[in-house]
Order: sequence, then structure tokens, then C-alpha cells
Amino acid sequence: MGFTDQETVALVGAHGVGRCHPKFSGWEGKWTPNPLWFSNEFYKVLLGEVWVQETLAETGRTQYFNADRSLIMLNTDMELLRDGEYRKWVEIYAEDRERYFEDFAAAFGKLLELGIKRDSRGAVQIGK
Repeated sequence: MGFTDQETVALVGAHGVGRCHPKFSGWEGKWTPNPLWFSNEFYKVLLGEVWVQETLAETGRTQYFNADRSLIMLNTDMELLRDGEYRKWVEIYAEDRERYFEDFAAAFGKLLELGIKRDSRGAVQIGK
């Protein structure tokens, strides 16, 4: 989709908002202690917890839980730690909330604009 590693990590940080419901996704739980608050907490939690992979009996899907099972990560989230370039951005965003907000806004704007064509003045071109 044309996103850089940095933009990808910024967008995945939105997992910190909301939670998974087994009825809809097959996974269960929340990524952060306060899933109603947009912040850089996702990155802090990802780096700061010890994660254990388990299979949910209800759905057969695997996911990661922290020690007290109050928080989760998905396999895709854990890849952010395994890949060196991704991990670099996880660490930056865990330390710098304002940088995360700025980078997320830019990446989300790019996501919203996928497929939109503009002319040389920046006006949206409609049709062919």
C-alpha cells in the first residue's frame, strides 16, 4: 500500500484504542489499560510487559497475554518487536508521545487519501 516502516508502526499504534471481541474477531482483550484514550501507551505496554502466547479455547486463535492476563497483543503486534526497523519506531514512539501523534496524523491522512488523485494545485480530480 506504499507505507514506510515508520508509517506502518505509527498506524498499528491505533490498536491502543478499543479492544478485541471474540464474537467479531476471534480474539479477546484490550491492548492498553485505558482503551478509550488515544495515546502512545500501546508502545509502552508492548515494550514493558512479558508476553506469553496462548490459544483461546473459545475460538482456537492464538494471541499473547501479559502476566496477569489483563492485556493482549496479537501476532502482528509482536512482529513490531522482532523486526529491527519496526522496533526502532516502537521505542521512539514509546518515549515521544508528541512525535507519535504527529507521525500518526500524517500516516492516517495518507491512508485516507489512498486512491485519490489530485491536480497540480492539489484539487481532487473526480472521474477518469
